[in-house]
Amino acid sequence: MEKEHELTDQELLQLSLKRPAVFEVLVSRYEDAFLRKANSVLHNNEDSEDVVQETFTKIYLNAGRFQPQEGASFSSWAYKILINTCYTFHQKRKKIGGKRVYLEDEMLYNLSGKENESKEMEIRDLAASLLSNLPKNLSRVLHLHFIMGYKEQEIADMEGESLGAVKTRVFRAKQALKKLYAVQVGGK
Repeated sequence: MEKEHELTDQELLQLSLKRPAVFEVLVSRYEDAFLRKANSVLHNNEDSEDVVQETFTKIYLNAGRFQPQEGASFSSWAYKILINTCYTFHQKRKKIGGKRVYLEDEMLYNLSGKENESKEMEIRDLAASLLSNLPKNLSRVLHLHFIMGYKEQEIADMEGESLGAVKTRVFRAKQALKKLYAVQVGGK
């Protein structure tokens, strides 16, 4: 299974359709970040674990439906499934009068209507486009920090670098992203 760790998320998802055991690599890549995100929404570890497990099940069952789109990645698709699963879980709890689940106000606002969906998609596409135009080492650190939710120290440990080096890369990546944004938005 060493080779599978070198594949992209999309390649792993496609391969898992023929070899289900490969899906475990995707689970190991995203499980911790999904748990952090679900817990930040639901504020309950046990419920978050249930939601994350359900999310991976939905991702696997819908793997054949995943259609890559320019500027959008597997992770944005997977996170959308996670957030929708959190919302559905919250709605079910409200209906059956179960224990309270508190969603962040921002999350409720984002999930409340379809009118924000096109704007959200536009922003997501712009962010993905900007990230894809950054050098790989800068893009990676922003992805790990802001999308996957890792702290700078965790990134330093994963990358085998000092905390100072990671902080510098995050700073440089933000600066480069601002410049790209100014060029891309200014050029429209």
